[in-house]
Amino acid sequence: MRPSGRAPDQLREISLETAVSRYAEGSCLAKFGQTHVLCTASVEQGVPGWLKGQGKGWVTGEYGMLPRATHTRGRREAAQGKQSGRTQEIQRLIGRSLRSVIDLKKLGDRTITLDCDVIQADGGTRTAAITGAWVALSRACKYLIDEKVLKENPITGQVAAISCGVFEGTPVLDLDYAEDSNAEADANFVLSSDSRIIELQATGEQRPFSDAEFTELMRLSKHGCAHLFEAQRKAAG
Repeated sequence: MRPSGRAPDQLREISLETAVSRYAEGSCLAKFGQTHVLCTASVEQGVPGWLKGQGKGWVTGEYGMLPRATHTRGRREAAQGKQSGRTQEIQRLIGRSLRSVIDLKKLGDRTITLDCDVIQADGGTRTAAITGAWVALSRACKYLIDEKVLKENPITGQVAAISCGVFEGTPVLDLDYAEDSNAEADANFVLSSDSRIIELQATGEQRPFSDAEFTELMRLSKHGCAHLFEAQRKAAG
């Protein structure tokens, strides 16, 4: 029995609420159970120096956790003067994931920054961030089309992410903190809407895991992301 009482293939309650930021070109508050992540998409003219003159835009991600997103207060990374390795790794993952489903040439000489701020954490913050960031990106691109800044939508597909793991000998979907902190194996799947893998992170936390367990984790991730893709489509409009 999972601590939450969920079935092995059951997601937490998912909510993708849009237009939650007055000023951002696109925004989404992604809720995976008690994990809440605010995702905003900001459009700026110009691209990083190393991209100038190449005729394409850029999409990048930033990630952070509010000081009281967890059980105890964490210091703001700005106050410490540097980002943790975990933060850098997650925001690079967000950027890579979103760039895989956008035509940067159609975006033109523009940068879209996806800020993913964790308001409350209960496991799976990076996967919630990626899933919500796609909605924010989609809304921002729709805004650019409505404002006649872009002639066609540069988004080529959907991307969503979900965690899976082996908990007490059973492969399960969408780990919360109670499961994540005690998982025998832990994995994050980033998938495209045509069921292809964008990125996969998997670790044997307490023991190695078998081919059969990995196959079941893969199946669970596709099952979970199918529901997330549907939720994204409804949220994006």
